Amino acid sequence: MVFFRALFFILLLGVIVCFGLFIYTGDARYKRYGLMTLKWIFFAGFGFFGVLILQKIL
Repeated sequence: MVFFRALFFILLLGVIVCFGLFIYTGDARYKRYGLMTLKWIFFAGFGFFGVLILQKIL
């Protein structure tokens, strides 16, 4: 559980850095990287918490 929390926060830090670089440089690829990483963070989070909820139900 600690591993997943640490991974989540590291990925969020990466998203913040990507958006910061986008604001600083204006290069659209950093925005694309940030949005792509954020999308996969949400998918992984929904999957992780979905499994936890299913374990509690079953």
